Amino acid sequence: MSNFTTQQKIYNTLRLAAAMCFIGHGAFGIITKPIWCNYFAVFGIGHDLAYRLMPLLGSFDILMGIGMLVYPIRAIPVWLIIWGTVTALLRPLSGEPFAEFMERAGNFGAPLALLILSGGIGKNIFTPLNPNVELDDKTFSRVLICLKLIVFLLLAGHGWLNIIEKKSLLNQYTTLGFSNAGKTAVTIGISEIIASFLLLIRPFRPMILALFIWKMSSELFYPHYELFEWIERGGSYGVLLACWFAQDANASFKFKNPKAGLVGLLHIY
Repeated sequence: MSNFTTQQKIYNTLRLAAAMCFIGHGAFGIITKPIWCNYFAVFGIGHDLAYRLMPLLGSFDILMGIGMLVYPIRAIPVWLIIWGTVTALLRPLSGEPFAEFMERAGNFGAPLALLILSGGIGKNIFTPLNPNVELDDKTFSRVLICLKLIVFLLLAGHGWLNIIEKKSLLNQYTTLGFSNAGKTAVTIGISEIIASFLLLIRPFRPMILALFIWKMSSELFYPHYELFEWIERGGSYGVLLACWFAQDANASFKFKNPKAGLVGLLHIY
């Protein structure tokens, strides 16, 4: 990647991140993860039908992830934004804490930032994404703001889940040998929430890199489905790494006015 421009580094990072997220998510559909029945129940779908639908939806997720790697047309990130948002919202809609939605912001955030970086939806969503599209400072500002907001959501959401002592996180810390998993969770949660606000207000590269390493490392220790969990959270690592690239002082472009794109963030056509 050393020969790539900063724009290309961000593009390739987000493209891989989106692919990882949906390949990992699709794998859970193939192996029929039991908790998915709760999400199907939001639509009134029963247990038996849910188990029949899981592999179909999982296969489609994997197909979209592979398409993101092989031939990324604009329709793919558009769909991933919609589907990633819906699947993340199903968690609080099924009775889980709203923090579960926030923590999965990378699922829809990575393809959203990628789409903005690549020039928006355009008139034809079946045209390939262009990693070398000529963008102005305002568009780059929108990309940076998008990345910062997504990083804020995923860190604050994960921190919130730690503070309320989510069971799977406590099991994770116990497995790692912490004698007081609850205290560990609260300490980590408070630290992540503080970090989320710091990066939202004034991101700086050393902290972003440290959080990138932290997320990639900590996600390896889920008690169940370790590999699939790690792959599915590719969006979290991707937006952190992309944000790190964007803060490079020696980048071939500069975000001259990072506040300019806040209002225009949604205008990606």
